[in-house]
Amino acid sequence: MNKQIFKHITVQPGIRFGKPVIEGTRIPVDLIVGKIAGGMTIEALMEEYGLTQEQIQAALRYAAHLVAEEELIFT
Repeated sequence: MNKQIFKHITVQPGIRFGKPVIEGTRIPVDLIVGKIAGGMTIEALMEEYGLTQEQIQAALRYAAHLVAEEELIFT
């Protein structure tokens, strides 16, 4: 059962251990974010993984959403 958790981002227990992936693929969001952080361009990601710019931007928006919602507790 595919569950959409964000636009173009889904999770399914049997796919990538339930980690968020680009909808319709097995490509995890953390891979996309990590590649961008490592200096890979959107164009290179599109070519290497067969993704659209919209899919890559959705992964980045999802990651930004998670960070924005994160609440740190200092003790």
